[in-house]
Amino acid sequence: MTTGQHISHKFDEEVEEVTTSVLNMGGLVVQQIDRAIKALLTGDKMLAQGVIDDDVKVNALDVEIDEMCNRIIVVRQPTATDLRLIMAIIKTTSDLERMGDEAKRIARQAVDISKRGALPEQFESIEQMSARVNTMLNRALDAFARRDIEEGLNVIHIDRKVDKDYENLVRQQITHMMEDPRKIPVAIDLLWASRALERIGDRSCNICEYVIYLVKGKDVRHTELKELKEHL
Repeated sequence: MTTGQHISHKFDEEVEEVTTSVLNMGGLVVQQIDRAIKALLTGDKMLAQGVIDDDVKVNALDVEIDEMCNRIIVVRQPTATDLRLIMAIIKTTSDLERMGDEAKRIARQAVDISKRGALPEQFESIEQMSARVNTMLNRALDAFARRDIEEGLNVIHIDRKVDKDYENLVRQQITHMMEDPRKIPVAIDLLWASRALERIGDRSCNICEYVIYLVKGKDVRHTELKELKEHL
């Protein structure tokens, strides 16, 4: 094996290691979101507190992966496609960390709601919205793992439905507040929780945009879905 081949082999090993860490972090974030939503819907304060406490694990992985990427950049000095890969990993990790923050925010709303009490009809839309967001994040991570542009575009398409879910939920909670002022505190908490879910959906789209950037070398942020499909 030549020196160049040896360096390339080491780089591939290091990238595989850091990619595995990103997917592990993604799995943890998915778990955090699932637990936060379950706590919200069931009023389980202990489960919600567990989500809040475990956010430090997400943060620790964020720091660990960032250090791994910095080390690769300094030692391997990647260029072109290799550099795009490292940048995509760094950006993906940053979005995952922020999704973890959103899960913690939902858990805090769950604690507040459990103290106030909520009527079943106030949760009608958030279950559907949370299921879509869960699908988005899992498929975004799959697109990242397989460098799958088509799957990434599918995720971006689902985000339109999540945005509509959010709009519908806002309308429903406003109706609840107008009909019965006693529902106002819980409705406000649910609006904050649904906003956190909507942001998780947006960040799942971000990951898919990084996949497109990695594979095609195109920055497609702020590009409409129709235009994306035409140019990829």
